[in-house]
Amino acid sequence: MTTPWKLICEQEDLIEGAGVAAMLNGEQVAIFYIPESDSKVFVLGNWDPVGKANVLSRGLIAHLQEQWVVASPLYKQHFVLASGECLEENVQVPHWPAKLEGGHVFVAAH
Repeated sequence: MTTPWKLICEQEDLIEGAGVAAMLNGEQVAIFYIPESDSKVFVLGNWDPVGKANVLSRGLIAHLQEQWVVASPLYKQHFVLASGECLEENVQVPHWPAKLEGGHVFVAAH
């Protein structure tokens, strides 16, 4: 079965090394553009389960423990961009496979 990809934004909408917020099927998501990573783009839920706010798109990007992470701007927990796993707490945020193709950003629809 093939993955149904959905266009979520254009590459020009993204900020290199940072996140932007978008809506995906009625849910806020954070899209991160990391050109030096293998995946290039990552999509996580924007809701920070520790800080209880939609803020992850405003977090700081870092390469920590050999993986790309975003640090929540509220309490600084690190969420792994590839999985949504929190490194400090026993919580996780939703994540979606994403790809950059021809200047377009696609996300795998669940």
